[in-house]
Amino acid sequence: MQEQPPPGLPLPSQGEGKSIHVVAGVIRDAKGRILLARRTQGRDLAGLWEFPGGKVEPGETPEDALTRELHEELGIEAVSGEAVIRVPQQYPDKRLVLDVRHVAFRGVPKGLDGQALVWAPLHRLVDYPMPPADRPVVAALLQPDRYLITPTPGADDAGWLAGLQAALAAGVRRVQLRAPGCAPARWAELAEQAVALCREADAEVLVNGDAGLAATLGIGLHLRALQLRDAAIAGSIESIRASGQPVAASCHDAEEQALAEQLGCSFAILGPLRETPTHPGQAGIGWQGFARLREQVSLPIYAIGGLGVGDIIEARAHGAQGIAAIRGLWNP
Repeated sequence: MQEQPPPGLPLPSQGEGKSIHVVAGVIRDAKGRILLARRTQGRDLAGLWEFPGGKVEPGETPEDALTRELHEELGIEAVSGEAVIRVPQQYPDKRLVLDVRHVAFRGVPKGLDGQALVWAPLHRLVDYPMPPADRPVVAALLQPDRYLITPTPGADDAGWLAGLQAALAAGVRRVQLRAPGCAPARWAELAEQAVALCREADAEVLVNGDAGLAATLGIGLHLRALQLRDAAIAGSIESIRASGQPVAASCHDAEEQALAEQLGCSFAILGPLRETPTHPGQAGIGWQGFARLREQVSLPIYAIGGLGVGDIIEARAHGAQGIAAIRGLWNP
């Protein structure tokens, strides 16, 4: 009997291979380091590092499966806690749902299956090569769960900056500066002031579409979907990435996601999930459609389109980094 993914995630179509539900734990020590296990020889993706866990057996709850797997693999007594993210991932021979929880535990973890273990500081997780399904988990632990896209400034620049400041005060820590139709000279000055506000709040900031302005301000660049198909774009973003600033992209389909991943984007946004006032009459892809596209890449991906802070938990349950929004984050 073929195992099924958790409710709300897409079912496999004929010819896509088996579907597997895997649970894994984020296990922290007293120093805040996170336990990783190395996949042993003879297994798929041998040598890569992963969050410890294993397959959910028929009739088991994810919580019971995680407790059992961590006892069998590590010899610890574990209790599942808050959900981190649930990642759907397509592999050549199977479809996997990786269900990740924070874990409280007693005991000293040991590699009872011969696997190497390491306690990794949170900021060093990115240094460990991992299977595709585990990479969004690292992003969920390290990166913001909301991504503000600024609205077009009206006539009141001070009011627009005050709106940005309010969003930052409400907890936004990743911002895309976007102002279609704004005069270039005015926008350059306004963006410079916005960057100063973001830096004061320790928020990451990117500008939409303008690699030159991104380089001038020393910030990241968010690529429009059409720019992903520009043959010259790789050269345009090279200096931005070399400076340590992020490059992100807007995506609407599997091809654009693949292009964003090939370019080495730090993250992407995908949608629209629902019909929005800016795209009336355009049906969204819905959560199942989002998960079906999300599973084809290992990028961190924000869902966008009619979403707000109240949708973050559901977004994470379908593999999203979180939500991206204009209205949903501009007026906290």
